[in-house]
Amino acid sequence: MAETNIVAVSLFSGAGGLDIASYMADIPVAVSTDFDHDCIETLKLNEQFNNTSIIEGDLHTITSEELAAALAKTPHDKKILIGGAPCQPFSKAGYWVTNKKRKGINDPRAALIDEYLRVLADLQPDGFVFENVESLLHPTNKAIAEKFLEIATNEGYNCKVVRANALDYGVSQKRKRIFIIGTKGKFKADEPTKTHFPPDMAEKEGLKPYVNVGEVISEFSGPEYYEPEEETNGTYHDDLIEVPPGMNYKALTAWYGYENPKFVADKRFWSFLLKLSPDKPSWTITAQPGPWVGPFHWDNRRLRVPEIAAIQTFPKDYKFYGSRRSVQKQIGNAVPVLMGKAMIEYLKESLV
Repeated sequence: MAETNIVAVSLFSGAGGLDIASYMADIPVAVSTDFDHDCIETLKLNEQFNNTSIIEGDLHTITSEELAAALAKTPHDKKILIGGAPCQPFSKAGYWVTNKKRKGINDPRAALIDEYLRVLADLQPDGFVFENVESLLHPTNKAIAEKFLEIATNEGYNCKVVRANALDYGVSQKRKRIFIIGTKGKFKADEPTKTHFPPDMAEKEGLKPYVNVGEVISEFSGPEYYEPEEETNGTYHDDLIEVPPGMNYKALTAWYGYENPKFVADKRFWSFLLKLSPDKPSWTITAQPGPWVGPFHWDNRRLRVPEIAAIQTFPKDYKFYGSRRSVQKQIGNAVPVLMGKAMIEYLKESLV
């Protein structure tokens, strides 16, 4: 029997994390969209998108007809919709702001989820993958997720909500995300297949252990990869040097038994002076870290672009367009590629 020809339409493509994941799952991306010019240029730099219709613009202004016309240029039997609406309104990082100040569910950016649902209803793909931060299910935002599921179900989709951690899929990074996956077919399993496991469990049962960050970034430690932006000279440079690998500022507090404590435990953001250990997975790579927000390299510097890209499991030869700040934002906002691949493969199984 001939293999089913499935293609993807990608919304909020960003630097292409979920798009590359789709290619790795053998589903080429027929259409990619984003409103950020640097992201669009990043996609154009990479050969995976040579045959993709790339549309720059705000999804509020991109019509379903325009997407359908672009999709029609690529022959296909079935199609899926992938993407994650910008997640700032739902981010855990905003919880310290009081609910009076938080925009939460009334944030206009949440309306982008409506645009995703509009495209879903109009294009009627055979399945979809929608990604967001885990706090989309927090009581403050839960109504949005419930409404999403209600609308998708009414459009004829069987839906699964997957609470995923990137560690379980071969990504050397603790990064929790929510995926809402919908299919017009039937799911063959309860959840996507996990490929990696906690070290103790892996050793006992002969499974692959979580990937430690040293395994994926050590090759970029040489001077040929030096970036001026990695320098940490300034206010807390000496303190950073004293933090042991795998710890944060709390190593310099009375709580840790540090002589002449420099800080008070639990009075700073947890990621303040946070340093990687080569023998453990990384913490979440962020899009816009503050000047002393980690994770920092164990060599007492900021991470380099090829390092953060590798931690996000982008292909080694993947190219990014824009300023150093823009590239950090693009990579930090991306869905880790191997994590996205597991989700798309799970959907694909239900379609064929």
